[in-house]
Amino acid sequence: MINWYLKVVRDNYANFSGRARRAEFWNFIICNIVITLLLSLLIFILDDTGIKMYIAYALVTFLPLVAATVRRLHDTNKSGLYILVGFIPVVGSIWLLILLAADGNYGPNNYGPDPKVEDYYTNGISTKQY
Repeated sequence: MINWYLKVVRDNYANFSGRARRAEFWNFIICNIVITLLLSLLIFILDDTGIKMYIAYALVTFLPLVAATVRRLHDTNKSGLYILVGFIPVVGSIWLLILLAADGNYGPNNYGPDPKVEDYYTNGISTKQY
């Protein structure tokens, strides 16, 4: 799980092109939530220092979060502008969540090659058989 997190934060910090697998996106989100919860606990322990650490982490991970979301949308052959759908009250958030949870297009699409095939054959990140 941490490998996917590092792939987003270190290797693709502000990369808005290409595609992101569901595993890459959701593992990043889960790690981000866990780290945010731990930093939230530090707010109660360290007061001002905890708040500063929380804000610093939020600012540092904002750009990778947006970039990973755009690349996840690209994997479903949708434009990155679909991220703006999330601003529509209630319905938009649900629709965006469905788009982010949907399986990506098999094979190449308008935004690049299939990351499942690419990761399996070149990076060795996944051990699943496709």
